[in-house]
Amino acid sequence: MSYIVNPILRGFNPDPSIIRVGEDYYIATSTFEWFPGVQIHHSRDLQNWKLIGHPLTRTSQLNMTGNPDSGGVWAPCLSCHEGTYYLIYTDVKSHMGPFKDTHNYMVTASDIHGPWSEPIYLNSSGFDPSMFHEEDGTKWIVNMVWDHRKGKNHFGGIVIQQYSQTEKRLVGPIHNIFRGTSLGLTEGPHIYRANGYYYLMTAEGGTRYGHAITMARSTSLLGPYEADPAGPVLTSADRPEAELQRAGHGCLVETPSAEMYLVHLCGRPLRPSLYCTLGRETAIQRCIWNEAGWLSLASRDHEPEVKVTAPSIPEYSFEPEPETEHFDSDQISIHFNSLREPLAEDWASLRERPGFLRLRGRESLSSHHQQSLIARRQQSFLVEAETVVEFAPDSYQQLAGLIYYYNSRNYYYLWISWDEELGKCVGIMSSDRGSYDEPLKSPVSIEGWERCYLKAMIRRERLQFLYSRDGQEWQLIGGELDATKLSDENAEFIKEGVALDQGFTGAFLGMCVQDLSGRGLHADFDYFTYRELDEY
Repeated sequence: MSYIVNPILRGFNPDPSIIRVGEDYYIATSTFEWFPGVQIHHSRDLQNWKLIGHPLTRTSQLNMTGNPDSGGVWAPCLSCHEGTYYLIYTDVKSHMGPFKDTHNYMVTASDIHGPWSEPIYLNSSGFDPSMFHEEDGTKWIVNMVWDHRKGKNHFGGIVIQQYSQTEKRLVGPIHNIFRGTSLGLTEGPHIYRANGYYYLMTAEGGTRYGHAITMARSTSLLGPYEADPAGPVLTSADRPEAELQRAGHGCLVETPSAEMYLVHLCGRPLRPSLYCTLGRETAIQRCIWNEAGWLSLASRDHEPEVKVTAPSIPEYSFEPEPETEHFDSDQISIHFNSLREPLAEDWASLRERPGFLRLRGRESLSSHHQQSLIARRQQSFLVEAETVVEFAPDSYQQLAGLIYYYNSRNYYYLWISWDEELGKCVGIMSSDRGSYDEPLKSPVSIEGWERCYLKAMIRRERLQFLYSRDGQEWQLIGGELDATKLSDENAEFIKEGVALDQGFTGAFLGMCVQDLSGRGLHADFDYFTYRELDEY
């Protein structure tokens, strides 16, 4: 008997939506403010997964310029019907305070690899939209509805409306079919047909440590829906010792031999801090329909398991990903992302100097508009990242280097710049919930160096930066830094019961350049290495 070890998608891969097409399984996950939008992973055995693409690759599909931190793409829903792939997603323009500006769209494709269509606008009433394909050919959109009014439950229930394929819009009345259970914060809806019922799966309890998956059912698509009296199908809320915490927001899939599996988001906190530096990840659980006709984990418990019995499918593995990106191609690695906008030749070029990534400096790390920053997810607690930079600044307003980034208010930056006394120099800056600091007493002069090698070593909650002239002899710079600052838990700042900041993403490692003088000085990066050590 073989087993699946969770999580199956490590490091900032939340809100999974899974489908099976023949022998192939695909999972779509949220990307928030990172571009391109939506990650799609492929598997043939539910154990081994490979990132194969991003459907939202054009600003005409996803224009996030100015979007807030943790805005952008929330909770995509992937489905396939009669040879057409459908992707439903939210582009969140604001999410703090009483209002949420959440625009919901749909794109389609005849091939999972694309090209994907231009978007069709659906609504803006809430977030987490999902499509249900009825047996009679009709299509329906469900989403949670947001209620901004004072004294009301902001999570106002799950609404459903018919989608017209001919008119390419939502039509007919809007029905509120489920107000949620006592757990509250009802979101993430998916509808399934089984056992003579319509089953409504929702996420409840919020996406932190009270998270859960609940089920409701009805004999009619439009309700009324009755919640499972046994409570959540899945939660870690009452199991503080469980390795997989924050478990919720799920989606079902069935194998050809009728084995049921549930994918869901989770977080793995560092103990004892309970900070999840890898963000929200995707795990999988084996499920059954119990005697009462309700969905249950195969274990008959609601705690997510790390080790899950694999389906009766031959194992199908992929070649390991290379650790180093040498920038020798005209396309950058699929694992790299930019902030809010696609790569463009005027600020990120692989052609101007073949064999190098040339980044042209633009706005600061505080910007929600034009950041020249390219990075990839941290997907292990034990990681090393390394690059080498050729950069010739003549002003302290020009910086380039290695970034360890959560969002515009939480990061560590090992930079190269210029100082009136030191000349070319290397230093560190940090931001903790927007509080700026420079941990070194003084930058270190590297005047006369043509290139400078930079490295970050992350050992669970500890971060150490290093630098080198030749890439062989490395020197520590600064002391150990607290990596837990780059976590959802630290980014979420609550004061007197009011959330002043929120974070839903994860830590990234990458390269960036700023030129605050507006002259657009460039830096050249010869390679970028991301190396995971043994421990997940």
